[in-house]
Amino acid sequence: MSWMSPVRIPADIDQDDRIIGGCTARQVAILGGTGLLLYGVYVLAGERLPLIAFAALALPIALAGILLALGRRDGLSLDRYVLAAIRHQRSPKHLTTAPLDDASPPAWARAKKGPRPSPLPLPARGIAGDGLIDLGTDGIAAVTEVSTVNFALRTPGEQDALVAVFGRWLNSLSGPAQLLLRAERVDLTETISGLAEDARVLAHPALTAAAHEHAAFLADLSARHDLLRRQVLLIVREPSAESGTEAAAARALRRLEEGARLLAACGLTVRPLSHTGISGVLAACFDPAAPPLPTDQLADPGQIITTGEHR
Repeated sequence: MSWMSPVRIPADIDQDDRIIGGCTARQVAILGGTGLLLYGVYVLAGERLPLIAFAALALPIALAGILLALGRRDGLSLDRYVLAAIRHQRSPKHLTTAPLDDASPPAWARAKKGPRPSPLPLPARGIAGDGLIDLGTDGIAAVTEVSTVNFALRTPGEQDALVAVFGRWLNSLSGPAQLLLRAERVDLTETISGLAEDARVLAHPALTAAAHEHAAFLADLSARHDLLRRQVLLIVREPSAESGTEAAAARALRRLEEGARLLAACGLTVRPLSHTGISGVLAACFDPAAPPLPTDQLADPGQIITTGEHR
């Protein structure tokens, strides 16, 4: 029996492999392409140009190739950064979700002529029931809200058990999954109003005074601080290219049920988000600084709106 030497695994398992001289395949391709370009220029025009002139021409090209291959900015390789800058420069800057026929301003507005708006491609095509988001060609995503546990207050044995259960869930994954930790603003207006109303019917004056005191404390706390609450979302995605949307939705829901059963051993509760909850999450992702949507004023899918209270 032969013992194999241990292999050091990098912390960033998504980093590119180093193949030659500490360079990745992408860097080797850029350096090799630059060398081939200079060699081709020398073969074609080397005899017609003096050596000094060829060196002056080749030096900027060689430096540009080395910088593209080895340079980095904000953790991104310089060649990817340059490609992203080119795509950004060539991409339309005026995007709209309205039909293109109605996107132009009316004639009486006397607006200056500019670039015509382009359609805004949104990843979500629609929201279905049971916490499902239709991603079009990218498949179906199912969104659930997960409760939390206080890991620091557990004993070492309990912590090891929690890690083991979480590891079993990770090993059971059969498709893409994402854990999203987000913070959202907390509006205490309804809580304060409820305390003030309940204080009127309390049996003892001391309880009434305590309720008003607590309501005043919450009002002062909300006025002096930006109150936030943490929300943990578990999102799974299933492709729908081959099997169709309904089969992808069934697989996503089945994966969530399996995950909820495994995570329940950690004391975690997995709750699918409703249509209103997903609408609020998507709206908050597009505009995090905006106040949360009034969930009681959103219409459900297929609901007939008969008054102006819904939007």
